Amino acid sequence: MPRWKKLLYTLLAAGAVTVCAWLVLSFIQKPDTCADGIDRIDGECIGVNGEGYDFGTPEIRDVSRAIARENEKIDGQPHVTVAMMLPLQSDKAALRRQMRSDLQGAYLGQLQANEGEGEPPKIRLVLANSGRAYGQQEKVVATLLRMADSPEDRLRAVTGFNLSLDDTRKAVKQLTKHKVPVLASRISGDEIANEDRTDGTAKQPFPGLARLITTNHDAAQALASFNGERGRQNQKTVLVYDKRSDGYNESLAKAFSGIEEKGPPGPAAMPFESPAIDEPGSTGNQFTQTANNICDSGADTVYFAGRTLHLRIFALKLAQVDCANRHYTIVSGSDAASLRQDMTLKDWQQLRGEDGKAKVTVQYAAPAHPDAWSTALAAWKKGWRNAHHDREPAKADLPQYLTEPKAALDTLKKRIETTRGEGIRLGSTPDLEDSRTMLVYDGLITIGQALHDAQEGNAESVPSREDVGGQWSLLQSRHRVRGTSGLICLTSSGNAYDKPVAVVELDPGREGRGKLKFVGLGWPTGRVQPKNCVIPSGTP
Repeated sequence: MPRWKKLLYTLLAAGAVTVCAWLVLSFIQKPDTCADGIDRIDGECIGVNGEGYDFGTPEIRDVSRAIARENEKIDGQPHVTVAMMLPLQSDKAALRRQMRSDLQGAYLGQLQANEGEGEPPKIRLVLANSGRAYGQQEKVVATLLRMADSPEDRLRAVTGFNLSLDDTRKAVKQLTKHKVPVLASRISGDEIANEDRTDGTAKQPFPGLARLITTNHDAAQALASFNGERGRQNQKTVLVYDKRSDGYNESLAKAFSGIEEKGPPGPAAMPFESPAIDEPGSTGNQFTQTANNICDSGADTVYFAGRTLHLRIFALKLAQVDCANRHYTIVSGSDAASLRQDMTLKDWQQLRGEDGKAKVTVQYAAPAHPDAWSTALAAWKKGWRNAHHDREPAKADLPQYLTEPKAALDTLKKRIETTRGEGIRLGSTPDLEDSRTMLVYDGLITIGQALHDAQEGNAESVPSREDVGGQWSLLQSRHRVRGTSGLICLTSSGNAYDKPVAVVELDPGREGRGKLKFVGLGWPTGRVQPKNCVIPSGTP
């Protein structure tokens, strides 16, 4: 064979090998996808979707598809996109149920915003899975920023945000830095908030952020005020707190530490350390020792700054300590709203003594409760009749801070019934007791009102994201939002002013499963919101 032919065959063979190698490498490097636009990263399905994808979580399949149908319904009408950003996968059934509650609230709020009174635009809702503990938030935020710039997507707000973590803070920081409005409905950590000051020097690390839920500091003040009024200020207290880096735990511990003790001084704070939000680790062993120390200290009220999983373990350990028939009250924050869902019949039995009486009662500041308004209004009317010689109050006499949230809750309940009557499946009947559905619903109707107010007088164009973010501080007084969780009136820094907390107690009772009982409203300022929710001058 001539030398030139050998050289040609060699070059062709080398080229074939190169092409094959390139094809194999391309195949290997091709992103592994869960669905169109959703990448599989470290076993999680990360990305943004509004077409009914459930991210591999069966519990949210029905509600995801319901959202997709509403999106299809408004296609062709003036609309903008709103993203619901939160972790949407878990190997724990309790967390998957919480996701479903959040998305049920989002869907029902989307319906209310789209079908209620007001000008366009409608809301197209998309789900943004940020990964466990928001660990993949950077990729999702990058996608959302592209959607905000896109004339087709027109992303105008991001909501959700159910955990006060460092990665949550980073996501909110990056979104607001690029002028994407953020409405956080469920994060209570003080470190993800703008500062309210009256001298014009307030820090605004998150321009365009609004919050519906009270900070942990405000919730602690509301609990202290509530318990002081009930004559419980003379109890000996102790703080038990999680040392793990977690914005919720840290700000709650700081808030509880700031409550002035009015009774005898309690023992020094007792720390523990958990491995993660949803991992028990060795906390059971730590809590056994902590419970013994609390027994010896004489304390009967425990301020607990930790997550729901660890709160449950601590309550059970405290109940197991034989301490002269002492009854303990554990006081905690908004994360405890999901505690009842995790309790088994055996757990309830352990919280009771042999005589059937409760050994441990858990009290927490819930951001909302379905019994709050009817119960508080009945108590208000009773007080009115006692003060006015049994005369019934006129409609004009009734307090707005109770009647307007009650009307909003009634609207939500009717929408749930209508949805069921239309055969729309949401995975389960929404359970309002854990407050998740109510808070996220309030978030969507707040965004809807901001969109309509920004659009007013110009139905032909879509409001910019700056216009939408600029509405947050205007949602007060006559523009207050009648939320199911209370009147929403936002300060110039986007914080909810004097938003009440529903003080709830988890009482094991004498037999069977315990009860979740609403016991009253707590107010961060120590007094009810002013008439028409007009924020007074001098408000910090």
